[in-house]
Amino acid sequence: MKDRQTMRKIPESLGLKGEQLAAFYQPILAMDTRTIMGYEVLGRACAGERVRSLGPFFGDAAISVEDHIAVDRILREQAMRKLGAENSESLLFINLKPNWIHRYRQSGELFTLQLIDKYRIDPRRIVIEITEESFNGPMDELRSIVDLYRSRGCLIAIDDVGSGFSSTDRIAHIQPNILKIDIHMIKKSATHNGYLGALRSFSALAEQIGASLLAEGVETRQDLVRAIEAGARYVQGFFFSKAEPEFQRADRFAAALEAELAEYVQQRLRTERNWQKEAAQLAACIDKERAFAFGREGESGAGNGWIAGLLEELPPSCVRIYLCREDGIQLSANYCRVEAGEWVRQDEYYGANWSWRPYFIPTIAQLSETQRTLVSRAYVDLDTCEWIRTVSVLAGPGLILFADMKDYEQQTDRQREDAACRTTTG
Repeated sequence: MKDRQTMRKIPESLGLKGEQLAAFYQPILAMDTRTIMGYEVLGRACAGERVRSLGPFFGDAAISVEDHIAVDRILREQAMRKLGAENSESLLFINLKPNWIHRYRQSGELFTLQLIDKYRIDPRRIVIEITEESFNGPMDELRSIVDLYRSRGCLIAIDDVGSGFSSTDRIAHIQPNILKIDIHMIKKSATHNGYLGALRSFSALAEQIGASLLAEGVETRQDLVRAIEAGARYVQGFFFSKAEPEFQRADRFAAALEAELAEYVQQRLRTERNWQKEAAQLAACIDKERAFAFGREGESGAGNGWIAGLLEELPPSCVRIYLCREDGIQLSANYCRVEAGEWVRQDEYYGANWSWRPYFIPTIAQLSETQRTLVSRAYVDLDTCEWIRTVSVLAGPGLILFADMKDYEQQTDRQREDAACRTTTG
């Protein structure tokens, strides 16, 4: 901003009124170290104490791409100059739209790489954050451009995961180091089971492609809890700090994050230990009926009488129970509890093969006479749309009893959050 050449580059469409362009920095925290690991660069227009976001400017489709890029380059150079002068190991997240990258690759000009050289910055401290935008160019060409940054040592992030540009096939094609979860997905996951499921699926995707998950838009304590539940390694949002003109002390939020993680661990441990007790009680019920003969090994329906003898001893939370062989073949009917509390027998499930389910083989492999029970994570039941957990019990040699049980704590949390959301928005 200080030299005249830079001043002449500022487009009139920006509408500056006695304001100056300034790069601001929103901290990104790492769960493992509880410290600030980096900053996202955000544009601001400043006049004295008045500061406004340049988000509307960059989001205005009526403004030319040339004007967007001209302003972005001013902000980018400010940020890179600052990073080069700082005695810090922080990473810098630089937002780049796919079409910008594609446009300047054709001209052979990659401004960010020029700035890395100009300010003698370790490229490993730069994260190229590909932001949401429709992209009509060839994906192979975009990947080749991304690989240029990667070959120099830069990290690659994809922003707004779950939105239009960042579809699963494009994520797989680009193979980023970091996936940023869309803020709206985090919010909706608090009261909508489908969004929580999608959130967890992106966590699994990140794990499978060797990427880390970054949850942005964390504004409340509950947002942070959801981010932790989703497996986010990094978090960012107003709950910690808005964007500031200066870098902050690396451990500024360490105590607060440490406290939240400690509380989360204690709550989860209590929950999981209670479920282990539930599983042990179910195993004890089975032990009472161990004298039952299952009949000819592998005979379909052989376990019905035995299961029927267990029904009265099952807790009210149990909504479904059935018996399988270790190869996945179901040996009994499904016994399902209806709203009146009565049990209904569903014979159509005889002979069903569940070995294709991702959890089945790992479950069978872990069960033994020394570890007779396992409890799944909470998930939404296909039939009832309620939160349940599946308790697996080794009922006999090669025989596994599966009991689906309501997760009242998870259901209550969702209902409470849903009510709070309605109160806030109403």
